Amino acid sequence: MFFLPKLKSGGKFIVCLRLGFHLVLHTSRIRWILPCSVWSIVFVYSSDNVRLMALLTSSEYTEEPVTKVKFRKSLEVPGCPSSLTLLGIGCREKVFAIIGVKVYAAGLYTNPLVFSKLDAWKGHAYAELEKDPLVFNSIFQAPLEKSLHIILVRDVDGKTFWDALSEAISTRVKSPTPVDEFALSTFRNTFESRPLKKGTSVFLTWLDTTKMLVSISPDETPSTIDARIESPNVTSALFDVFLGSNSVSPTLKVSASSGLAAALK
Repeated sequence: MFFLPKLKSGGKFIVCLRLGFHLVLHTSRIRWILPCSVWSIVFVYSSDNVRLMALLTSSEYTEEPVTKVKFRKSLEVPGCPSSLTLLGIGCREKVFAIIGVKVYAAGLYTNPLVFSKLDAWKGHAYAELEKDPLVFNSIFQAPLEKSLHIILVRDVDGKTFWDALSEAISTRVKSPTPVDEFALSTFRNTFESRPLKKGTSVFLTWLDTTKMLVSISPDETPSTIDARIESPNVTSALFDVFLGSNSVSPTLKVSASSGLAAALK
């Protein structure tokens, strides 16, 4: 946090705070929350002077460092009523014959209102948040939208992609109900015969704890809903696959924990 000088007229001042992937501006009368994608030059006007208060630059994207894949800092997903904000990024590696092969990069997006549900963790370091299983469970349980944006960094056939997800889900849903079986069948049919080329995006969007949307796009912009999943066991298991205690992408969880720590200062 840093304080900018008082204006000559009115004695007002601004406080600027970097909040995760947002800029928060406070004055004596108003508060703005600006996504990084709209950061530019901030002016403050008073009757007898106009002062350039801050010059801030940021692109619309954040780059995942291992794969060099870029993620938008805000996301609109078909069927999701809210604009979502990037919380963390990471990648998924698969080991073949002791060699780590990068499969995809992933970005976790949340409704920014989720931070208001996490007051118990205000001021905690990211390492504490990462290790506390209740943190991400609370994010999942919050009645607010979340989305995982997966970007393939190599060609993968849909069956291989689904088999990997299915294996991870099956260890978490050991006795599937008929509702779970139908949800898994819907998932399988969505991916099984679909080639996923390098650069393909898969969006997994949790509307609440029981409903999830799947969108697949050849680029970073989702345009259709390819599947609707309605099963509390399957939706929670899939969230746990990426953000539980045994995450398939540890770098994603670390990054998301860091984003949370910044947001909850």
